[in-house]
Amino acid sequence: MWRMAAVLIAAACLAVLMTAILLEPSRQGVGTHTRLGLAHCEFLARTSLPCPTCGMTTSFAHFVRGNLLASLYVQPMGTVLALGTAVAFWVALYIGVTGQPVLRLLRQIDGVYYVIPLVTMALLAWGWKMLLQIRGVDGW
Repeated sequence: MWRMAAVLIAAACLAVLMTAILLEPSRQGVGTHTRLGLAHCEFLARTSLPCPTCGMTTSFAHFVRGNLLASLYVQPMGTVLALGTAVAFWVALYIGVTGQPVLRLLRQIDGVYYVIPLVTMALLAWGWKMLLQIRGVDGW
């Protein structure tokens, strides 16, 4: 059962990364997701400020192309999440293929210690994105 769940997680992570490969990153630093048929960011349209997730798809698209600097510049939290997605793919694939009990190791890691730094990074990344938008230097 764990092996099948791991294979499904690996497939989902791979689907996200493959979708990012198919998308050309927007030069404006936001809006890459509209190429998937999704609507423009209403928060950005109404306030002229980016929402906390603005630039994530663009950041992923830069990340999968190996342009880590552009990925970090456009949306730092997007880079962190893209890296996490890539790592999750390989770990889940390893578990699914080998059946090795890596889950025991993961259970020993207390996730509470990661919540505060991740939330802090997300808020700082949002602040960075707002600064770029306000100064008119968003995009790559």
